[in-house]
Amino acid sequence: MGSADSKLNFRKAVIQLTTKTQPVEATDDAFWDQFWADSATSVQDVFALVPAAEIRAVREESPSNLATLCYKAVEKLVQGAESGCHSEKEKQIVLNCSRLLTRVLPYIFEDPDWRGFFWSTVPGAGRAGQGEEDDENARPLAESLLLAIADLMFCPDFTVQSHRRSTVDSAEDIHSLDSCEYIWEAGVGFAHSPQPNYIHDMNRTELLKLLLTCFSEAMYLPPAPDSGSINPWVQFFCSTENRHALPLFTSLLNTVCAYDPVGYGIPYNHLLFSDYREPLVEEAAQVLIVTLDHDSATSASPTVDGTTTGTAMDDTDPPVPENLFVNYLSRIHREEDFQFILKGMARLLSNPLLQTYLPNSTKRIQFHQELLVLFWKLCDFNKKFLFFVLKSSDVLDILVPILYFLNDARADQSRVGLMHIGVFILLLLSGERNFGVRLNKPYSVRVPMDIPVFTGTHADLLIVVFHKIITSGHQRLQPLFDCLLTIVVNVSPYLKSLSMVAANKLLHLLEAFSTTWFLFSAAQNHHLVFFLLEVFNNIIQYQFDGNSNLVYAIIRKRSVFHQLANLPTDPPTIHKALQRRRRAPEPLSRTGSQEGASMEGSHPAAPAEPGTLKTSLVATPGIDKLTEKSQVSEDGTLRSLEPEPQQGSADGGSASGVGDGASWSGETGQVWREQRRLSSASTSGQWSPTSEWVLSWKSKLPLQTIMRLLQVLVPQVEKICIDKGLTDESEILRFLQHGTLVGLLPVPHPILIRKYQANSGTAMWFRTYMWGVIYLRNVDPPVWYDTNVKLFEIQRV
Repeated sequence: MGSADSKLNFRKAVIQLTTKTQPVEATDDAFWDQFWADSATSVQDVFALVPAAEIRAVREESPSNLATLCYKAVEKLVQGAESGCHSEKEKQIVLNCSRLLTRVLPYIFEDPDWRGFFWSTVPGAGRAGQGEEDDENARPLAESLLLAIADLMFCPDFTVQSHRRSTVDSAEDIHSLDSCEYIWEAGVGFAHSPQPNYIHDMNRTELLKLLLTCFSEAMYLPPAPDSGSINPWVQFFCSTENRHALPLFTSLLNTVCAYDPVGYGIPYNHLLFSDYREPLVEEAAQVLIVTLDHDSATSASPTVDGTTTGTAMDDTDPPVPENLFVNYLSRIHREEDFQFILKGMARLLSNPLLQTYLPNSTKRIQFHQELLVLFWKLCDFNKKFLFFVLKSSDVLDILVPILYFLNDARADQSRVGLMHIGVFILLLLSGERNFGVRLNKPYSVRVPMDIPVFTGTHADLLIVVFHKIITSGHQRLQPLFDCLLTIVVNVSPYLKSLSMVAANKLLHLLEAFSTTWFLFSAAQNHHLVFFLLEVFNNIIQYQFDGNSNLVYAIIRKRSVFHQLANLPTDPPTIHKALQRRRRAPEPLSRTGSQEGASMEGSHPAAPAEPGTLKTSLVATPGIDKLTEKSQVSEDGTLRSLEPEPQQGSADGGSASGVGDGASWSGETGQVWREQRRLSSASTSGQWSPTSEWVLSWKSKLPLQTIMRLLQVLVPQVEKICIDKGLTDESEILRFLQHGTLVGLLPVPHPILIRKYQANSGTAMWFRTYMWGVIYLRNVDPPVWYDTNVKLFEIQRV
């Protein structure tokens, strides 16, 4: 039958379904078979031929027909899984049912009255009418569907290569088949790489799309503050009920990490061959991150110290979370597996960077956000992986792409989520000493980025990019400033030698953040000054010797420190500063920072095109909730510090009349916007700065070390200049390089590290961000578009 005919028949069936007011019997096969038996319709056809309005009409006006359609489609998938899909006809039926369910499911989820439908049991509908398995028949429809999808993922000659050579009597029994021998790709726990087969890839992609649609019920529930909401679809699929859980987890992970978009090392190869792998890899990455959406704050995340090497997973039994995918991920421990995962991640994350200096040489991948979520999950659930990443300078192959994305997205309102996840990953890494140490490696890769040219280390790159985000990103990034500076504080004790460019950037930030109008215009702004002073103190106390550039920059900008020490606290001056604030609405002036020419070949960071769709995000917790303070002992070990109110360098702000709530940064920078409206104390009921409040934190500014440094060095530097009539900085820098402050500075303070700690606030943020990415990235076919999602709002820039 020709494709046009089958489309016509399929469309006729849909029209009949929407116009029949009487229930059609489930036994009326002649009617139901029209939907899947003889049609060769692509998934795009199904979306075009089954309009949203008609699905909703059937749902409202003849619900029993919609229910029967779902039952029958699931039943066909179950039959296909039972029989092993040997004939072409069976394969076609499975694909058609899969496409139809992908189309219909979102409309079932969007209606609260239908939400329990797939979890209800209907006698005799659970299996293909086989009376002998009465207990089996009581399975809820959702479970039958999920188990059928899992079986179909390892169906010889349909989704995997058959291992049988002869065709006579070779039906591999799908029930006795050990799917661990049919893992899709070599990598973790599997050494054999099957021959690529694009038909199998396409079939897997369709089934994964259906699976992802099953999981997407989460999009139709509003964000719950307790984040305890378990997704029943994911929970069942990742449980011991699914006998393919391990091989499927491994197949998904290996398929993603083994993917090479370059086209087997041949540049421009993607222009000659269509890549059937990429849609599969994208789908696999999306399914993987959804199955791993598991709140580690509420369940003890298993950290394993077993050293068994025989298997890919540790044998020591950690407290097993219910979710097997999380369990398997947390138990990967072999070095070669970690190497495979890290190399694959780095290769894929660097792909857009390759693009910039060899345009079109490789296929540009678009799923970097999913990869970043996956990388986050790996580090969060598997501490051994985190330590492996930080053990060598390979971590820099992840850092550079993240900095590239952050810099590239800084002006684009639709990519706020990408900015957050990049910063969260760097915050997580910065809690480990090794990360700071690795940053000292010289930065020689010249990825074209819209930043000033500099010669230096990866630490310089990080500081220069962070400065660019803070001074030329858009307003909604304000809530991230605390995080960005916390990362710099965490790595600062280990930075051996900052370049002059990076040193100047840090001082420019201090200058911008310590103006009176900025300090007085919001309850939390002074924290940023505390963070920067902490950075300078760490470097002066622990890395003075190599950091003459920073010391020189501090001496040049010494007036900033004197102004801070003499910050006015009287009401008239506070009032005046805020009046001035009214006239200068720029959040941070760029004056005073010599912007050098940007790197060759780079493009300025562009704002979103008007009309770009974006999804809303929930607020992220403030830095005090996001991190936990630890002190570094003499031997380098960390000791957790119990949070003490009113203590610690950056926490002086809680003395104000503002409760903890003020440190929660609203997703649209609500707090920031609110506080920008606070031009004076007259606004009724609004927060406004008082003398007491300023005094409460001014007295805690950690200025002693820097004041002592200035006291000792400034006279010496001035003397050199007068004696030699110098205006040349190289001579001064030479003097500073050989100078020493041993015995002249206050006793070194203990190093404070603020380590990321899992909490339900970030778990909820990750859930909304991840589903928002999946919603926006699935446009062909538009699985969820124009359905009534509740987890986030769809907005236009």
